[in-house]
Amino acid sequence: MTALSSTDNIISKASAHTIKKFELIEKYVEEWAQILLNYEKCNQLVFIDCMSNSGEYYDADGRTVYGTPVRVSHVLRKAAESYPHKRIDLYFNDLSQGKIDHLKSLVDKDSHNFSVHLSTMDGNDLLRRVGSLLTPGQETHYLLVYDPYQAAIDWVALMPFLNNWGEVIINHMLYDSIRATKLAKRETTISKYEQTYLTDIENLIPYGNDKAAYEARIEAIIHALHRGERRYYVAAFPFFNSKNAIVYNLIHCTGNIAGFKLYKKKAWQVFGGKSSTKNTHGLENQLSFLFDETDSYGTRTDENCYYVPDIAAYLQSIFRGRRDVPLNEIWSLLESHPVFPSDGFRPEIKRLLKAEHGAIIGRSSVTFSDRK
Repeated sequence: MTALSSTDNIISKASAHTIKKFELIEKYVEEWAQILLNYEKCNQLVFIDCMSNSGEYYDADGRTVYGTPVRVSHVLRKAAESYPHKRIDLYFNDLSQGKIDHLKSLVDKDSHNFSVHLSTMDGNDLLRRVGSLLTPGQETHYLLVYDPYQAAIDWVALMPFLNNWGEVIINHMLYDSIRATKLAKRETTISKYEQTYLTDIENLIPYGNDKAAYEARIEAIIHALHRGERRYYVAAFPFFNSKNAIVYNLIHCTGNIAGFKLYKKKAWQVFGGKSSTKNTHGLENQLSFLFDETDSYGTRTDENCYYVPDIAAYLQSIFRGRRDVPLNEIWSLLESHPVFPSDGFRPEIKRLLKAEHGAIIGRSSVTFSDRK
């Protein structure tokens, strides 16, 4: 086997689900920046990717694909031009000097109100340095993308960002945990999982292949570490590989419902009108006999990949038989749902309520049928 060249080491292959991750963060940042820069009290945006890689990849067909830092630098450089009196700072970090040098050649150049800060250090050390500078208030808004090295989450480094005015996106490597927790023997490996889930390895082994248990544990930690009095919102979307195995959840954390709503909308849009990258092979559209309280025919719901018809069915189950339900009440219910978006799919939801569930759609309200 021949040795890899320096270019091969710096520019690696990105799988389809990884490219979708890049796209989701890019699309989220586009709208996130516009909303906040239009907010009078916001004077500065800070974006942090503490494990950024080189910024360049190639896909399965050998085509060039740009990663999160390159995409975000393009988006925020344009935003800085449109808002010359507001400041935007980006922090990109990687352990490899070669990757950071390559990234430097790809990101946008600095201007009077736009700066890219590049570093080569442990990502958690960068977070501790930046986190020590955080101050309460709404003048500066942070967005941290945390993609932990070797799947180990450093909650101490994350705490300042979970407890200040900003948002955090965490890559929770579920595949690694499900596959390896029960097999962990080395002390360093055991320590990694105990650090990530803040519990002894003996408590994790019974989780087995239950991804929901790992997901619930991470969400419980996030809520426990957030010390604010306001409600804290957590939305998690799963990413599946080409073999339909779950790889990770991309978790969004925020104290602002506007960010929560936006992240859900962008995830569903990037995934093409569904809640994950899982390939359901068209089974979501096939009728089958449902052995439940209805004993009727319908389409089965996959909790790992919801579709818009699942949103309509959920609303029918909540409002069944109610007359003249205000649309605002319906959208408000979806706002607080952990997965379903309240924006971006409203016309389709209303169409499905009418066509599939017999609802009467008015200009400002919906009358739901008695169907189960």
